[in-house]
Amino acid sequence: MADQRRGGIAWTEETLNPIRARHRATGKVGWYCQRVSEGCKHCYAATMNEWRGNGVDYTVPALKEVELVLDEKILTAPLRWRRPRRVFLCSMTDLFADFVPDAWIDRIFAVMALCPQHRFQVLTKRPERMFAYLSAPDVERRVWTAARLDPDTHDDLWPLPSVWLGVSVEDQSTGDARIPLLLQTPAAVRWVSYEPALGPVNFTSVGGWRPLAHAEQHLGLDWLVIGGESGPSARPFDLAWARRAIAQCRAAGIPVFCKQLGAFPVYSEDGPGEPFGPGIEADEPIVLMPVGTMYHRLKLKDRKGADWNEWWFEDLRVREWPQ
Repeated sequence: MADQRRGGIAWTEETLNPIRARHRATGKVGWYCQRVSEGCKHCYAATMNEWRGNGVDYTVPALKEVELVLDEKILTAPLRWRRPRRVFLCSMTDLFADFVPDAWIDRIFAVMALCPQHRFQVLTKRPERMFAYLSAPDVERRVWTAARLDPDTHDDLWPLPSVWLGVSVEDQSTGDARIPLLLQTPAAVRWVSYEPALGPVNFTSVGGWRPLAHAEQHLGLDWLVIGGESGPSARPFDLAWARRAIAQCRAAGIPVFCKQLGAFPVYSEDGPGEPFGPGIEADEPIVLMPVGTMYHRLKLKDRKGADWNEWWFEDLRVREWPQ
């Protein structure tokens, strides 16, 4: 089913950030995380934290400047929501970062367990911690105990059907490193956010690639989200990367959601089809990596490239959800 929501994050309805960071000197409360790869370079959460949060950057040394807090009022808000909704959990940090205690993750999963009416969308760039946490032999008992429920009467509800676990990848190397660990992690729904897309990814070459989920064993990839980088310092997003990923998902039967083309969408003259459609403007051709490839930079009115009425290729206009 198509969804053309404008503004915010198109594939979710709510963001929930119970992990807060209080500045030890100023008392200002915001968030905290640590950059781990090129996809984090222009992190929107770090930028927002500078002007709307505690002011610290998302660096390792900055951890000493803040006190991390699990805000119970924010965490338990979904228990009071009457309308079911999709919830992007920890959009301002990484739930599986090493500075987040296991006990906090237990508590967060407990609240998700108590809210089966919602769909919690979790993304991480640290799949090794996510895999270790979800594979621990006592994790199910810990979560149900944190939810104050009898673990022995809820063992048929694991993995939690309301929790979608995903990884963010930006290029082939991060896809190769993160997706295989995701596919080994117990989850009801597994998904990949290919955003910001900074290079091509051949998803079919990723080790452990399983295109279709197995109904009983919960194996395989269930959803792919695609997006170019936004913001004033956005790096180029070649539309061929998105078209190739969509074609791979189509062949494998995986739902795909093309979120945005970003602030710097480009198209190669060597690519298939006509580079521009009616009403599409472009700068003079520019040369980008790989050296010698000629690209056009598109001029889109939407600063995030999120208005698909400006997208002329029909195969880009796809916004589907996992079943």
